[in-house]
Amino acid sequence: MQYISTRGTAPVLDFEATMLTGLARDGGLYLPDHVPPMKMSEIASLAGLSYEEQAYLVMRPFIGSAFTDEEFREIIARAYAGFGHPARAPMKQLAPNHFLLELFHGPTLAFKDFAMQLIGQLFQAALKRSGDRVTIVGATSGDTGSAAIEAFRGLENVDVFILYPHGRVSEVQRRQMTTPTESNVHAIAVDGDFDTCQALVKDMFNDFEFRDEVGLAGVNSINWARVLAQVVYYFSAAVTLGAPHRPVSFTVPTGNFGDIFAGYIARSMGLPIEKLVVATNQNDILHRALATGGYVTDGVKPSISPSMDIQVSSNFERALFDAYGRDGAAVAQLMDELKSGGGFQISQGALQYLRETFASGRASEEETAATITRTVGATAEVLCPHSAVGVHVAEANLSATPMVTLATAHPAKFPDAVEAATGTRPALPERMADLFERPERVTRLPNDLSAIESHIRENRTV
Repeated sequence: MQYISTRGTAPVLDFEATMLTGLARDGGLYLPDHVPPMKMSEIASLAGLSYEEQAYLVMRPFIGSAFTDEEFREIIARAYAGFGHPARAPMKQLAPNHFLLELFHGPTLAFKDFAMQLIGQLFQAALKRSGDRVTIVGATSGDTGSAAIEAFRGLENVDVFILYPHGRVSEVQRRQMTTPTESNVHAIAVDGDFDTCQALVKDMFNDFEFRDEVGLAGVNSINWARVLAQVVYYFSAAVTLGAPHRPVSFTVPTGNFGDIFAGYIARSMGLPIEKLVVATNQNDILHRALATGGYVTDGVKPSISPSMDIQVSSNFERALFDAYGRDGAAVAQLMDELKSGGGFQISQGALQYLRETFASGRASEEETAATITRTVGATAEVLCPHSAVGVHVAEANLSATPMVTLATAHPAKFPDAVEAATGTRPALPERMADLFERPERVTRLPNDLSAIESHIRENRTV
């Protein structure tokens, strides 16, 4: 299995190099040169297996010779040992043919744990073998950062620096990033929004002198291993509902497009997914792009679902790569137009491909809050605002095919929004009950590449 860049000129890499590299040196994102199919019998055989065994069987073809079978099984076992539910990703029924996939039972109460816990163990195994040390830099709208810090805290051979937008994450999200005491993890509050943080990270990767000096690696969803780990729960949910013998649809609340792109990979492998529905909040650039063909940034509007407050959805580039027939030069041109002019127009052929692949919808602030209120009254299920965006959009796309909405975070991560909608403040799990009493450790920096690079140089372990 080889991996190629969406912009066509970076070196072709194997899985381990792709994982450790993160962003390709031509600025693109890595993808497998082909998607290995699963036979119907292989998909059917997943039913009844543990989540860990399903994960091994789904991901193994993508790994190549990077890890032995035994190593990979042990890595997966360590990754999910700290989850708070034995099913790892349990489902609940909300209504006839509508199911909620709970992805918030990991250490930081968000779906990002499925990928980040795995990638932490993959990095540790690879670096221990090579003796190398890397500096991980990531940008977060809230959940990726806390999941990354939790996954890498205290691990050898790794320093972690997470950039988050100052004042634009929930207090729980912030404290999950700023209260760990391990010296190898660092939280940086940046003046700006998530797109500011994401652009700074990409600029660091494109500063090759700095990149090589500190051994830069990335764990945002630009990293293929992150997307691969998320593919598994599509299979897990679908076989529970009868796949491959009947199709299943998914609605995914998403800002950066990585989670729903994992569903696209699952479908490309042969999982019978009828609909993949993109659910956006008021920062609806993905919905607008699919509706009009114009991918045009419009400024980030802070919302009650802050992890989706994004205008530059980095993983959309991967979908565009396939929509443009894997033409790296065409994708590179679109990304140049986005950087220089704030947007681009999707060609008619590519737009048709995307519309045949993805449906979409949006939820306003009022619709999101109303969905939280209505759902808890009807089912006693308390939704976080991101999950509520998904449920609202899913309800407009229900059919005879079972619909699974991804519940991406625990409601206690966003207590103010949930309390406003339900009158009850959701409590953190007991293992996190003292979160608000722990001392914080954070550095606030301006939107200045040189200042952030200097901070990383001075604080990484040499």
